[in-house]
Amino acid sequence: MKVMLRQNNAGHLVVYVAKKDLEEEVVKETDSEQGTILTLANGWELAFTSLPDPSQLPLTVEAKRLS
Repeated sequence: MKVMLRQNNAGHLVVYVAKKDLEEEVVKETDSEQGTILTLANGWELAFTSLPDPSQLPLTVEAKRLS
């Protein structure tokens, strides 16, 4: 699924999923064999093959929902 990554005013990473009209802050970042896994405040886990440099945000990237 396509998601938009950006930083909020507090400097935290935020994920926006347009199809679900969902915007949540990232609470945990983990590296795995699949790439980087971001855990959102609502409990969702999204896998990214590569995350962009924070200076390039906001950016739309492809993610896979794990849970």
